[in-house]
Amino acid sequence: MIHQTIKMSCFALLLPGMLYAQNVKKLTLQEAIQLGIENSKNLKLSQNKIEEAMAKLEVTKDNALPTAKASVMYNHAEIPANQLVLDGGSPIFLPKRADAFIGTASVQQLVYGGGKMRYARESTKLLADVARLDADKNQEEVTYAVIDTYYSLYKVAQSKKVVAQNLASVASQLKQSQRFFEQGIVTKNDVLRFQLQQANITLTDLDIESNRKIINYNLDILLGLPEDTQIDITDPSTGQKDAAPLNAYIDQALAYRQELRQLDLQNKVAEIDIKSVKANATPTFGIGADVYYINPNGSLLPKSNNYIMPMTASATLSWNIGTLWTNKHKVTEARVQQKSIGIQKDIQSDNVKTEINRNYQTYQVAKNKIKVLETSIDQATENDRLLESKYKNNVASAIDRIDAETLLYQAKINLELAKADAGLAYYTLLKSTGKISQ
Repeated sequence: MIHQTIKMSCFALLLPGMLYAQNVKKLTLQEAIQLGIENSKNLKLSQNKIEEAMAKLEVTKDNALPTAKASVMYNHAEIPANQLVLDGGSPIFLPKRADAFIGTASVQQLVYGGGKMRYARESTKLLADVARLDADKNQEEVTYAVIDTYYSLYKVAQSKKVVAQNLASVASQLKQSQRFFEQGIVTKNDVLRFQLQQANITLTDLDIESNRKIINYNLDILLGLPEDTQIDITDPSTGQKDAAPLNAYIDQALAYRQELRQLDLQNKVAEIDIKSVKANATPTFGIGADVYYINPNGSLLPKSNNYIMPMTASATLSWNIGTLWTNKHKVTEARVQQKSIGIQKDIQSDNVKTEINRNYQTYQVAKNKIKVLETSIDQATENDRLLESKYKNNVASAIDRIDAETLLYQAKINLELAKADAGLAYYTLLKSTGKISQ
């Protein structure tokens, strides 16, 4: 019985840790990106827009099919005055009442309409391609949002590690100062300064933990994970990547940026619209066939020779001649609209070039910052070592010792942040080319 009680007690102690472990999910950057793409509501909406565009394309294709319709009408007439006399001749007697069935069926097919049906299909297909590019752009935005948030979580995680090291070091320094105080080597004020430093670092740790929870929650939402999931991240950087020449990124952006490709498609749509407007001034030709069923008897299916069924075939050539002088301004309007699209692309291309250059220079600066900070850490480490030795020998004050240690750990934090900023700056540069995954 006692043995079982001990086992249950151990289980109770382990249960919170087991529950916590179930809410922890370890993710690499690529796994996080994949989750974000799979669960993005914006991408699902983009896919729905693509399906809507494809449905419109099918509707446009259906408009080129023959039209057919059929109808049946029943007519009953009461004729109270059924005697008719014309110019004093013999009277004509009509029945008191009459019933009739009249049916029609027709098929019509537009053979030539100036190419308007073909232009409509081509235009709708291009608009579906625009919708696909819009979805590609949204996927790039989702990918970058995941990368940005992942790096933010990495930065606070690294900061917490450095702060934890700093707290451990300060605790050691505090014990040393208390020992020196007991030996009469330092004053009580030195002990208080180390205690104050420990309190300030603890406050910093609390702020970092608060930021970590906020960023972790935001990443849970982005990835479609339960909101209480603790994400265990890995180092997203795989060494500093050397940047290609600036012009290589500019050329890639001009080829891949979704906005520019969309404007190219819109320019093609505008060209088709011009052809469609011109087609308004051309003749149209269509053919058709009609069947009529006329039955003056009361029954829907009468005996033979009690109904007639004429059939007709037709060919229609029509031309709205007035469009020859009223359509030219519509064509001019369509050309002006196409010209506007070309100007928009020139403006957008310039914006893309300036964006690429800005992100390129930012990445170069971020890499150079890492080199500078690595040198500063070496200097801060040496300075901290010297001040530690001087403090132990009662040559330096507690303030000097604390300042040296603070500079070292601040340099370490700055280096970790700089590495993360450089990684994010690289992905920002790739995003501005229109293709993050390369």
